[in-house]
Amino acid sequence: MLPKRNVSNTRNTISNKKLEQLELFTIPVNSDLTSNQGVQLSDNHNSLKASDNGPTLVEDFILREKIMHFGHERIAERAVNARGCGAHGFFKPYISMVQYTSAAFLQDPEIETPVFVRFSGALGSQGSADTVRDVRGFAVKFYTEQGNYDLVGNSIPVFYIQDAIKFPDLIHALKPEPHNEMPQASSAHDTFWDFASLEPEVTNMLMWTMSDRGLPRSFRMMEGFGVHAFRFINARQDAFFVKFHWKPKLGVHALDWDEAQKIAGKDPDFLRRDLWECIDTGNFPEWELGVQIVDAGREDELGINILDATKLIPESQVPVQIIGKMTLNRNVENFFSETEQVAFHPGNLVPGIDFSNDPLLQGRLFSYTDSQLARLGGANFHEIPINRSVCPVHNYQRGGLHRQTINKGRVAYEPNTLANDIELRIDGNTAGFKSQSNLIGLSKSRNRHFSFDDHFSQATLFWNSQSVFEKEHIVAAFKFELSKVESSVIRQRVVDNLAHVDLKFAGRVASGLGINAPDLKAASGRIGFRHCRNSLKILEDATLSMAPRNIVNIKTRKIAILVTNGVDASPFRSLVMDLIEAGGICKFISIELGSVSTTTGKRIAIDHTFFTMPSIMFDAVLIPGGQESTTGLCSFGGAIHFVLEAYKHGKTICALNEGSQLLTTLGFSTDKTIDSITIPTPGVILADTRKALDGQISEFFQTEIAFHRHWNRINLDAVPA
Repeated sequence: MLPKRNVSNTRNTISNKKLEQLELFTIPVNSDLTSNQGVQLSDNHNSLKASDNGPTLVEDFILREKIMHFGHERIAERAVNARGCGAHGFFKPYISMVQYTSAAFLQDPEIETPVFVRFSGALGSQGSADTVRDVRGFAVKFYTEQGNYDLVGNSIPVFYIQDAIKFPDLIHALKPEPHNEMPQASSAHDTFWDFASLEPEVTNMLMWTMSDRGLPRSFRMMEGFGVHAFRFINARQDAFFVKFHWKPKLGVHALDWDEAQKIAGKDPDFLRRDLWECIDTGNFPEWELGVQIVDAGREDELGINILDATKLIPESQVPVQIIGKMTLNRNVENFFSETEQVAFHPGNLVPGIDFSNDPLLQGRLFSYTDSQLARLGGANFHEIPINRSVCPVHNYQRGGLHRQTINKGRVAYEPNTLANDIELRIDGNTAGFKSQSNLIGLSKSRNRHFSFDDHFSQATLFWNSQSVFEKEHIVAAFKFELSKVESSVIRQRVVDNLAHVDLKFAGRVASGLGINAPDLKAASGRIGFRHCRNSLKILEDATLSMAPRNIVNIKTRKIAILVTNGVDASPFRSLVMDLIEAGGICKFISIELGSVSTTTGKRIAIDHTFFTMPSIMFDAVLIPGGQESTTGLCSFGGAIHFVLEAYKHGKTICALNEGSQLLTTLGFSTDKTIDSITIPTPGVILADTRKALDGQISEFFQTEIAFHRHWNRINLDAVPA
C-alpha cells in the first residue's frame, strides 16, 4: 500500500497570500461549546423545561438559537452547476506574455498567483451523481495583485447556443421536466431533445457531449476551456483575440458508459472523492494553461465567426501556445464556506484582458451577478472570505446586507476633498482597467450575422476526427438518449438534423429507433432551420480525438491486485514496488477483509472486498499466481465477474503464472508470444515470471496501463459483465 502523505506538514509548507488571508477567518476545533454570542454552554443535551417532565420554556435562548440556525443553514443551490467540488492551488507562468497582454499575473515566471478552482456538473442538483453524461464546469479564480480574475469555463470548448437570450430555454429543456421532476441529471428525455431538434445550432455541442468527453475519468484528466473569445490588450493598447485552454498533465481520459452508470450507484461521489484523495496524499493535480491568439483584424481568415460560442478554432489551424501551469495542492477546510460560497463571474477582469462581442458572453456578464445576489444574500458577497481579493480594495460603496468592512471617515462619494485634504478625482487616469474600444455598428438589430448559421461544419469536423471506437461510442450514446424519448416525431427530427453532419452516421443512429431513415430535405424544410455551410480549411484535427497520442505515465492510476489464501507473493513483489514507484496506487482485493496467507506463510493485509470495491473503481487489474489462490478465485463468482467486467471496459489486465486460469472464459488465442510474455489481445498480459527478464513484465504492464483503455480487443461484445 502507498504510505499516506503527512498532510499537516504538506499544508504548512504551502504559503500564499490567499491562504494566509483565509487563516484569519478559520476557527480551530475546540473542546468547549459556546453560543453564537460566545456564552459558554453547560448542557448541550437537554432543553430548558418547567420541570423534568414539564413543557419546554420559550425563554430557552440556547435551544432557539440552535434550531433557528439549523433551519437556515442551507442557501439556494445554483440553478446550473449546482453539484461541485473545489480546491486551492497556485498558477505560475512559464514565460512573459508582455507582447500580448499587460495582465501582471502573466508576466513573471517567478511569481505564484493563488487560485481557487471549482469543478461541477451542469445538469444535476447538489445530490446528483458525479459520473452522469454531462459537460463539466471548470472555473478558476485567480487572486492577482491587480484584483480577482475569473476564468469561468467548461470541459468542452463549445456551447449549445449562440445567444444568451436562449439560455433559460436551454436549461429549462435540459432540467427535469416540471410536471414530475424527472429525470435527474440527464438529457435523455423528451423536452431536451424536442428543443435540440428545433435548434440546429446545438448540433456541434451534442457531438461533444455524446462523445466520451461527457464521461471524464477524473477532473484531473479533463481539459478545460474558456469557450468564448476574449481579448488580450498589451501596454500599447494593441488587441488580440484569445481562446483559453487547460491541458491536464495526466492526459485526457474517459469512463465507459456502462462503467459510469455503475459507478453512479456504487459511489456517486466518485469524481470529487478522486480529487480530494489525490490532493490529500500529495498527488497534486496539474494543468498547463494554453492560449490560441489571433491578431485583431485577422479573425475573418479563420473561416468561422470567432464570436460564435458554438464553434472552436481547430488547433491544427491555430496551435495552442502553452504559457503556464496550475497546481492544486490543498483541499478546502469547509465545503460550504469555500466551495459553496465562492462566487465566480466572467466579468471579473484585470487590466490586460477584455471581453469580445460574443452575444452569449455578454449575457453571462449580467446573469452571474444577478445569481450571486440571489444566492448569497446581497451586494456584499465579495466580502465573504473565499471571494475577497488579496490586493487592497477601496471605493465608496457602503452598507448593504451583511456588510463586514468598517470604512472610516465621513466621505462616501467621489470626487471629494474631505477624505485626505486633497482633491480626489478618478476621471480618465492612465492607470487602472480600461475597456478597449470595439467596432460596433450604428444600427440596432435582433438578427445574427449570417456566419452564425453554419451549424454543421464543425460537427462534421468533430465526427471525422474521431477514432473508430470513439465513433461507436457516439452512436451508442445518441441511440441511448433517443431511446428514452417517447415521441417518435422528435426522434425523427434529431436524426434528420444529424444527416447534415454525416448521412451514414445519422443512419447508424436511426437504426433500431423505430423511425424512418434520415432525410436531409426534411430537416432543411422545417421552420427555423437556418444553415449556411462554410468551407472548412481542414477536414480532420487529431486534437479533437481522445485516442492516446502520447503515452504519459501511470501516476495515480489505481491497480487492483486480486488475491486469496495461497497466493504466491514472491513473483509479484518487485512488480508492485515498480508500480508504486511509478506513481500507481495498488490495492489488494479479496473475498473478505482481514488478511490472506502467502505460499511462504506470510500475511498480506486486504484493502477491500470484491463486494465493496468492484472493478469499475480501478484502472487496471493484476492477478498473481499461486495455485491455491487461483483455484479460490476461480470458484468465486465475484472474482470472475470482476475480471470480465474489467475486460469489457477495456482495462489492462496482467495475469502471472497460474493466475491466467482466471481468464480462460474469454477464449484467448496465444499465438502472439514475446519471450515469456503472451499478449492474446490488446491490454491483456499473460506472463511466466519464471522465464521473464527482470523488469520486463513491469515495463509491459505500465505501458499498457498508460494507454488507459483498449477497445480493439477480441470478444468485447460477447462478455456478459
